[in-house]
Amino acid sequence: MSKNMEIALFVIRITLGIVFFAHGLQKVQGVEGIVGFFGSLGLPGFMAYAVAGIELIGGLILILGLGTRVVSGLFILIMLGAIFKVKLSAGFLGGYELDFALLGMALALAISGNKLWSLDQYIRRQEIQVETK
Repeated sequence: MSKNMEIALFVIRITLGIVFFAHGLQKVQGVEGIVGFFGSLGLPGFMAYAVAGIELIGGLILILGLGTRVVSGLFILIMLGAIFKVKLSAGFLGGYELDFALLGMALALAISGNKLWSLDQYIRRQEIQVETK
């Protein structure tokens, strides 16, 4: 993969991580309201805790560059749920356009990963050094 592509994916990884971390933090701080909202959608309340945790912790570890593909896959599931369960009826503009953009960013990272300035890359280098000794 070219250096420019890695830099572009790094920018997406950091941006997506910050956005999800911020949304997760907001959800954690008002999780009881989120539980009620999930209930109004016919979803079990425990899913509010799961989504808040995935967004908060997933956002942080995405920023750090750990498990980029796995975390991005979880974000894809959350965005699909948000679009189809909550925002689809509002239409694209003023409805699910942000969720769609986040879905696209997460999909790009799930497909390609991103090793630039990531802990995954650091850990991988350490494993390679141990194996070659």
